[in-house]
Amino acid sequence: MSSDAHTGPPPPDAGPGCPGPLSGLRVLELGQLIAGPFCGAMLAGFGAEVFKVEPPGAGDPLRNWRMLHEGTSVWWRQMARNKRSAVVDLRREEGQSLIRDCVARGGVDIVIENFRPGRMGSWGLGYERLSALNPSLIMASISGWGQDGPRAQLPGFANVAESVAGLRYLTGEPGRPPVRSSVSLGDSLAGLHAAFGVLAAVHHREKTRGRPGQLVDVALSESIFNMLEGILPEYDVFGAVRERSGARLPGVAPTNTYPCLGGEWVVIGANSDAMFGRLMREIGREDLADAPDLQTNSGRVRRCDEIDAAISAWTGLHRLDEVVEVLDACEVAVGAIQNIEQIARDPQFVARGFFEGHELDDGTALRMPRWVPHLSETPAKTRWLGPTLGAHTEEFVRSVVGRSEQGFETLRTSGVLG
Repeated sequence: MSSDAHTGPPPPDAGPGCPGPLSGLRVLELGQLIAGPFCGAMLAGFGAEVFKVEPPGAGDPLRNWRMLHEGTSVWWRQMARNKRSAVVDLRREEGQSLIRDCVARGGVDIVIENFRPGRMGSWGLGYERLSALNPSLIMASISGWGQDGPRAQLPGFANVAESVAGLRYLTGEPGRPPVRSSVSLGDSLAGLHAAFGVLAAVHHREKTRGRPGQLVDVALSESIFNMLEGILPEYDVFGAVRERSGARLPGVAPTNTYPCLGGEWVVIGANSDAMFGRLMREIGREDLADAPDLQTNSGRVRRCDEIDAAISAWTGLHRLDEVVEVLDACEVAVGAIQNIEQIARDPQFVARGFFEGHELDDGTALRMPRWVPHLSETPAKTRWLGPTLGAHTEEFVRSVVGRSEQGFETLRTSGVLG
């Protein structure tokens, strides 16, 4: 397993001129943990030059989350790919002044932050003040509830936002307590929405006279709700309140999780009219395949218990691999429920080169997912892994902010730069 990516300072050709669809954009990432850094990671993967500002001491808490290799989280290595790390104490006026000077001289195109609303303003770094220094600045502010409204000033972690926005209510088995996914889904969804919003703002700026910037206001709660399909219009028009449905998808049949021989489980989605017919004939249920009221989805929904029982009776007689092989052959959507050990050797992921092979500085091999989506002409690239804390502080202060060598040394000895 080898790669040209590494964890030290970037190679000479890995700067802003490095090929990538977002080359030429310079981003200042002020957020921590997941939502803001996920946005920055997406932009960095596609070629933007991202300077991640971290606090003195331990840096971004994500450096120490979950499983550590030689004191650093391997998740951090993935999240901070292609970023530069600069240590600046934003709690001190001298550190705040660095950011304002950077923005005023046009040192960055985009600022990303995910502090609680009001924190940036208290540091003199709110959007109004920064945009007055540079009207072309685009600023993405990510928070639990958005920049205004009655909950704006309250803590807003992903688990709470997922609950208030309705995702948790829909997740789990009927009649049982709601459950969560085992990942911080709301944070990542907010980061994706922020990346999209930033690029929409960039496009608007580049095609508009005067190159106006703008604020991209992203709420975790709204990003999550945006994924919940048509539950709002269904409620308005029909008074329908969607409930937890376990492995089923309400209003669509058949789609469920079915038992296989040996205690394994398979997911089958045969909810297109033609696919339903092929599945029923394959499992020997021509009576269901030919039933007049089952030729459309609405009829199948009314008899979904009967259909699921028929499918379960068949899958329960066969091993998982046999079920997948048979249904693949007759073009019915089917798949195993895989853990990471199985995913890591899945032939589809492997064939598409989805897993990038890298090495840490001590030679330890690890893989990371390729950037998504894949662009045919300007694909994203991992140019180096998450940097050591403060590896690019001097570069940031001198090249981006424009301070002299003496100015850098003064800030360094004062402790502003950690």
